[in-house]
Amino acid sequence: MSDHRQRPRLPEPPVPPEQADWLARVEKLAPLIERHREEAEHTRQMPRPVFEALRDEGFTRMWVSRTFGGQQVALDTGMAVLEALARLDASVSWQTGVQGAIGRLSDYLPEESSRRLFLDSDGFVVGGVKPSGLAEPVDGGYLLRGEWAMASGSAHADWLVCTALVSKDWEPVMTPAGPDIIMLFVPTSAVQYRDTWFTVGLRGTGSNHFRIDERFVPDELAVRKARMAKAPPARASRGYPIGYFDFGPFSTAPVALGIARDALDTFHETAHAKTPASGTQTLAANHVVQERFARAEIAVYSTRLLLHEAARQIVAAAGEGGDELSALIRLASASLAESTTAAVEATYTLAGTTSLYATSRLERCFRDMHSVTKHIALSYTHFETVGDYLMNDDLVMRR
Repeated sequence: MSDHRQRPRLPEPPVPPEQADWLARVEKLAPLIERHREEAEHTRQMPRPVFEALRDEGFTRMWVSRTFGGQQVALDTGMAVLEALARLDASVSWQTGVQGAIGRLSDYLPEESSRRLFLDSDGFVVGGVKPSGLAEPVDGGYLLRGEWAMASGSAHADWLVCTALVSKDWEPVMTPAGPDIIMLFVPTSAVQYRDTWFTVGLRGTGSNHFRIDERFVPDELAVRKARMAKAPPARASRGYPIGYFDFGPFSTAPVALGIARDALDTFHETAHAKTPASGTQTLAANHVVQERFARAEIAVYSTRLLLHEAARQIVAAAGEGGDELSALIRLASASLAESTTAAVEATYTLAGTTSLYATSRLERCFRDMHSVTKHIALSYTHFETVGDYLMNDDLVMRR
C-alpha cells in the first residue's frame, strides 16, 4: 500500500475505538485490493478473492442490524471505511457503499424476510434503484417485469432489488404525490444479465443491466417508497432509526472523498518527483502549484467536515430530523460532489502530461470521480431542490 501518511497534513479529529478497529481491517486488506486493482479494471467486476475477503471481514453487512447477521457499525465508522477503501480502489468502495445503502431496507422488510436476505445469504444484496420496471398487484404479491441498469456488485449477489412503478393493467398508477413506486427483491436466478458495463470510471463494479420478463414476488419481499421516506418501524431488530433517503448520501459521498484524498496524496508525490522539461525546480517548489494545492486541500477538508456534521445531526435526531435536516444532508452531498471534483481536476491539470497515462493514479481518480458524481445522491439538482425549500418551505424530492 502506498504510504502517504508522512506528508504534512491538516489536523484530524480523534479516531473512536470502533472506527480504529475497522480502519485496521481496511489496512489488512489493502495489499489484496491493490494486487487485484488492475484485474478488476479489465474484467469489469470485483475479483472473487476481494469479495470473499470483504465478506469475511464483515464489510458486506457493515450497515445491517446484528439481528440480521450484520455488524451495525456507527454511521461515521461506515463513512470512514468507505473513504479509506476509496483511497485504495473506488470500485471496491462503491460496491461496499451500495450494499450499505440497500442493506438499510432490512429495517423496513418483515423480519423473516430480512433474515432470509441478509442472515441466511452471504452474497451481496444489490440491484436497480431507478424505477424502470412495472409491478402489477395480484393475490399475495406482484407480477414484476422490467429491465434495470447499474446493478453494482451483481457478479457476487444472491439477491437483487428491482425498483418498479406499481401498475394497473400494466399502466403506471398515479397518486396525488406522483407515481406509486415499490422496491421488490428477487433471487439472482430469476434474472437475465446483459453485459453493458463499458464506462469511463468505476470499471471494476460490474454494474451491468439485468431484466425480468415476468416474475411473481410475494408481498413480504416488497417495500413501498412512500414508507422509506420515514424512519423504519421501531422494533428491537432495527439497526438505525434513520429514513432510507436520509441515510443514502452517507453511503455515496465518502467514496468521492476518498478519491479526492487519493488524488491529493498522489499529486503530492508527483509534485516532489517531477521537474517540468523547461524548468529547474520540481512542481512542489512552484508558487502557483502551492497555492492551488492548498485551495484543493481546504476544499476537501471543509466539505468533509460538513458531511460529518450532517451525519452527527442525523444520528442525534434519531429519526426525528424533519425537512431542515434532510435539506442539510442534500446540500452537504451536492457541495461535496462539487468540491471533490474540483480538487481532482486541479491535481489532474497541475500534473501536466503525467496524468494522461493509464499508469497514473490521477488518471484513475479523474475517471472514477466523474463516474461517482453521476449518482443522484450527489447530483447538483439538490441545490435547486433545497433552494425551493429555503425560499418556499417546500421540500420535494425529485427521486
